[in-house]
Amino acid sequence: MEKDYYSILGITKHATADEIKKAYRKIAMQYHPDKNPGNKAAEEKFKVATEAYDVLSNPRKKAKYDQFGAEGVQSGGSYEGHFYEGDLSDLFDNSPFGSFFGGGKHAGRKERYGEDLRIKIKLTLKEIANGTEKKVKVKRYMSCGTCSGSGAEGGTAMETCGACQGKGSVRKVTQTLLGNMVTESTCGRCCGMGKQIKTPCSNCQGQGRKLMEDLITFEVPAGVRKGIELTLRNKGNVPPRGGMPGNLIIQVDEEEDDYLKREGNNICYTLHISFVDAVLGCEMEVPTLYGSVRVKIPMGTQSGKVLKLGGKGVPNIDGYGFKGDQLIFVQVWTPQELTKEEKELLLSLRHAPNFIPKPSKKEQSFFERIKSFFQG
Repeated sequence: MEKDYYSILGITKHATADEIKKAYRKIAMQYHPDKNPGNKAAEEKFKVATEAYDVLSNPRKKAKYDQFGAEGVQSGGSYEGHFYEGDLSDLFDNSPFGSFFGGGKHAGRKERYGEDLRIKIKLTLKEIANGTEKKVKVKRYMSCGTCSGSGAEGGTAMETCGACQGKGSVRKVTQTLLGNMVTESTCGRCCGMGKQIKTPCSNCQGQGRKLMEDLITFEVPAGVRKGIELTLRNKGNVPPRGGMPGNLIIQVDEEEDDYLKREGNNICYTLHISFVDAVLGCEMEVPTLYGSVRVKIPMGTQSGKVLKLGGKGVPNIDGYGFKGDQLIFVQVWTPQELTKEEKELLLSLRHAPNFIPKPSKKEQSFFERIKSFFQG
């Protein structure tokens, strides 16, 4: 389906230049990647809105779009690499994203970011239920201590880059059937700094960064689950010769517990009891994520009975104080080996009236009990 740039920005075809600018600024502020780290949906909305503004804010492109549609103005690239013929700096000069669009002191140069790093950590169910503090050692590029990240030997001067004349970016004009397309990219010679190093730092060979081992401490909130990603801002690689570090993205994995099994926010535990305990009833100690507790096994408990410990499950990561439950599945243990005396004792009870099965018609089946617990 062809993109409707007017609908994307929430305006009509008769919108003025100021209305177009205002509509785009509102969307860009809401979905900017810096405000929504790791959110792919927000990033896509930001890209599409920027593409729409690039077209509708330019009278020539807008005219082509109104006549031929999106196909008539597409240039084949994403918003990040295009040169916008209008001036976007006045949109964000006083906002946190001004430097991203070339506003303020560094007009013409985008903020440079280092690479993101990814690691995986395994958490026990107890750590997941209670939240925990973790420490991890990560090898990442950090600013060189000798040159403070500049890449230049201490005290030496830097000169304006001849390739970009200090702008930090270079423009390329390509002729297409629809006219000239102007793209802008980071200058490869100075890495977007606009300056070149005369004497490279001897410690980092002019890179401004060194690969080092960093001990990072962070909090894991209670209620996380397998596959969820935690983002630590500015804990990734520092880019060469200055800029903002990337992020450290931590993917959570769950360590299997020998006894407790997770089902959503509920915890399941299988409790084996003897035939005698099932008949006479007893108290048993069972493990939970919050320490051991004693539960009462009623007299005459059937195998397959489910007991519930309210609030002994995993909390909801979204908060609101909600916790799942711990479900205890009772199984009567049947011995496979008997002594002569034990066998004789059981044979004497085989035909006793109270040992003949008499299930109640109202009693739920095992599968019905399981279903009712998981459906709440």
